[in-house]
Amino acid sequence: MFYEKNIDNVLKFGDVLRGFVAITPNIKGPILSLSNLHEGYNIDINLPKFSVIISPSCSIGDIISLTPLIKVRNAFFDNPFFAEDLTSINRKMEPQQTVSPYVWDSLPPEEKQRRIGAGYGYACLECFIYERCDLFLKYIVHRKKNENIETNYYMIDFRNTYKLYCDKIKSPEKAPLESKCLQLSLQTRAELRDKISYYYARVPKEDEILED
Repeated sequence: MFYEKNIDNVLKFGDVLRGFVAITPNIKGPILSLSNLHEGYNIDINLPKFSVIISPSCSIGDIISLTPLIKVRNAFFDNPFFAEDLTSINRKMEPQQTVSPYVWDSLPPEEKQRRIGAGYGYACLECFIYERCDLFLKYIVHRKKNENIETNYYMIDFRNTYKLYCDKIKSPEKAPLESKCLQLSLQTRAELRDKISYYYARVPKEDEILED
């Protein structure tokens, strides 16, 4: 079960909300002087249909971290393992399942062996897929040769998070709970926690060399 049938009267990590704006600053480069403060940036503000809570449940208060729920990538459907159930992207899998058969077959033997030796792992590290449900509008994923797919899978991108201040959110319990639309099951919330933890806890290769 991906979602809880009964929603608790409290905000939790992974909840789907409505009614919260998304804010994205864009800059041409670092603003190192106040003299060019108004020349090198703009701020995009929009109201996504749904947002997801990224703040840990115990940290939810007047400052909350959110990410918009967005359409999935067309390329996901190149991989038959993904296409069968896009939520498989949320969990660790065998190395040959992380890419399409065409990509796997084109890898050099030594790269295949390296990946096999590494064992189970995540694909699309920054992505977490939200299961289809009646609440989500369907949309068309445009494919080659006019093989278009209608779906209502949605996803979040861990890179696309932002903080927001809300006077009506005092704590997980004291919040505008009418904005809460969906609540993840315990298992699904654990999968989201595991994947986002792995995303942020990865050790870059250059640091691995230094540790050795």
